[in-house]
Amino acid sequence: MLFFNINIFFLDLSTGGFFFQDEASSAMLLIVKFHHDVMFYLVVIFGFTLTILFKIIYHFSSSNYYLNAVNDQQNERSKTLVLTQDFSAITFLEVIWTLLPMLILFCIAYPSISLIYQIDTLLEPSVTIKVIGHQWYWSYETNDIVVVSSTNGENLLKQFSFDAYMVPTDELEVGQFRLLEATQALYLPTDVDIRLLVTSTDVLHSWAVPSLGVKIDAIPGRLNQTLTHIFRPGIFYGQCSEICGVNHGFMPVKVISVGMDIYKAKTLLFV
Repeated sequence: MLFFNINIFFLDLSTGGFFFQDEASSAMLLIVKFHHDVMFYLVVIFGFTLTILFKIIYHFSSSNYYLNAVNDQQNERSKTLVLTQDFSAITFLEVIWTLLPMLILFCIAYPSISLIYQIDTLLEPSVTIKVIGHQWYWSYETNDIVVVSSTNGENLLKQFSFDAYMVPTDELEVGQFRLLEATQALYLPTDVDIRLLVTSTDVLHSWAVPSLGVKIDAIPGRLNQTLTHIFRPGIFYGQCSEICGVNHGFMPVKVISVGMDIYKAKTLLFV
């Protein structure tokens, strides 16, 4: 019931709208901020270009301009003088329309490179999850679970793994979402660095959860990795974002973010 209430206040699944899902990780928070910054430059450039375009259309489509140019020799002479002025030869204008785009590109490129660096920087993770793509379901593995031995009391690292399939439409319960529900949810802890190792056993897949700002390809024979840091609890949905076959649209991802104590209790069930 707790997560149901969370999903009322936070948009953590796709609704077919024009806006981002609510941020749940530091990476997604930076991505949304960068998007808003770039949109400011795009709106300014679009408004300026549209204004100039309308002014040109209005000026050269005026009937009085052409009538006076044809019937009045003085206007014809003035027109000739105006048209013979080469605006490209004005040094000041050349400097402005060369430096201004360079400045705008720098203002966009610098935060972009900084964002890529921050997302790709791998710190020492507290939890490592291996994600494996299959046709057409996901498998999850980890060996970070510490279990106390019943014989000598030593701490032992245990591995758990499980498969997550899509819940068929005719088996959905009240409150569940079509094409987004998985038979097993991946539990992840909040407020820690989580490393995701992603690969595939057959064809190209892509493990994507928009609220976490994660979209990473699962490539056969290759191990990709990314880092995420979830800062709030919730239920997050995603799907395979690579055309991987006839059932490409039936590979949902369901992530439940909880506290570390609940995470350990949930993952011990799979050991």
